[in-house]
Amino acid sequence: YRSRKRYSKAEGASTTMMNADMDAVEAENQVELEEKTRLINQVLELQHTLEDLSARVDAVKEENLKLKSENQVLGQYIENLMSASSVFQTTDTKSKRK
Repeated sequence: YRSRKRYSKAEGASTTMMNADMDAVEAENQVELEEKTRLINQVLELQHTLEDLSARVDAVKEENLKLKSENQVLGQYIENLMSASSVFQTTDTKSKRK
């Protein structure tokens, strides 16, 4: 009877240790899962930020092209005004002397 009782105690202690080990592994897996979830969320957030920045760059490029075009039109307009005005005409001193 005693050897049987000792065996039961040893068996119980072994089961308790296995349960503790399983709980530790489960807790470690939970921590890893939470870390992976956090990293995935962070990657997704960075992807969204990159998409937003890329869209902003495209919008700025478009605006830049529009402004360049407007500047060319204004430059041509100013050049035409200057050439039409006698104030900005070059004086030819040789033709006046003759």
